[in-house]
Amino acid sequence: MRLVDKAAHYEQINAARHNRYGFTADCQLLDPEDPSKFRYNATDNDGLWTSITVAAEAFRYATTKEPEARELARKSMRAMLELVYKTGSPGFVARAIAREDEQNVNLSDFSPERWKPSPQKGWLWKTDTSSDEIDGHYFAWYIYYELVADEQERKEIAEVCRAVTNRILNDNLLLIRPDGQRTTWGVWSPEYLNDNPWWWQERALNAMEILSHLKVAIHICGDQRFKDKYEELITRYHYLLNAAEGRVINPPEAINHSDDELWFLAYYPIVMLEKEPSRRALIQLSIERSWRTIRPERSPLYNFIYGLATGKPCDVEEAVQTLQRWPWDLRGWEVRNSHRRDLVISQSRSRFGEWISTTPLPPDERQGLKWNANPYRMDWGGSGHSEEYGGAFLLAYWLGRYHRFIEE
Repeated sequence: MRLVDKAAHYEQINAARHNRYGFTADCQLLDPEDPSKFRYNATDNDGLWTSITVAAEAFRYATTKEPEARELARKSMRAMLELVYKTGSPGFVARAIAREDEQNVNLSDFSPERWKPSPQKGWLWKTDTSSDEIDGHYFAWYIYYELVADEQERKEIAEVCRAVTNRILNDNLLLIRPDGQRTTWGVWSPEYLNDNPWWWQERALNAMEILSHLKVAIHICGDQRFKDKYEELITRYHYLLNAAEGRVINPPEAINHSDDELWFLAYYPIVMLEKEPSRRALIQLSIERSWRTIRPERSPLYNFIYGLATGKPCDVEEAVQTLQRWPWDLRGWEVRNSHRRDLVISQSRSRFGEWISTTPLPPDERQGLKWNANPYRMDWGGSGHSEEYGGAFLLAYWLGRYHRFIEE
């Protein structure tokens, strides 16, 4: 079977059960044997998962010129913009939104502290937005702006990007909620990353994130303020040197695979936009260090972005094998591997206390079909009542097609 045929299959799954008025949504299957019976989940990461869809469909459109891909990208980008509009607070991005009377959706950890009424009557929005979500928005804005947007959409994206970036800069590179409190993970300020030892593990990643975000804002908006802040963070606060450290090499029990995804979503725009040789060299050093530690996972997304950044061989065959082994069925069934004699169990466990292998498992021998999942995890619970969306495959595949790592 060709990879493009698998991609079409995952598109069908997404359309049937994972498209919640443009948002890419997790879903709960009420009957694993009857996928037509399901409920959407509104989660902390609706914006991030939707950004994956925007980028995947944008790359698909740029590669094939299929009108369907453009419309899917457009609908998902419209949904992402609503995450900014629905809060009623200029430049603040919601984690998720939902209608007050929406029946077919689970609101994760619903409470008045987490879900706020929107000024737009009949809507709720989820607060405490993290840097994960912001990472996804800038990633999607850049790719959609470059590959899909018409002139009116470019103006709208620029207005939203400007509002979000100005808000972050006005609040000293912190993500401040409408109630005046800092969100838990919205931190890019030198006072935290350079001067607060409690934030040392986030120093390199968050420095790369904000530099990438500012580079996108400069490209889309052109504001001098954004250029000045970008220069200041590099020359005064040595953020590129921070970022050059790359992925933090932790013991297995401390590795956060969500951060790996954030690294590479931040790498892509700045790799495409930063042309100054000495700065580009530090970006390449960062991605070289990150990829060296993550290379055994054979991720097509990470491999292709590494190849784009460095021009070096990037294990394309291994990346394609990962896509070939992506399971047809995306339902979450119980998976057990810890009994296998061909696997070596690590002396450490994951950060969540799970048994892990010393070598990563291919996607058809585990669950966790997002790029933030732990491929070393050996055992997974599940009864088929959950289903992943196909975005992880689609982003890696269409990025690979667009940049000619994959030819079909």
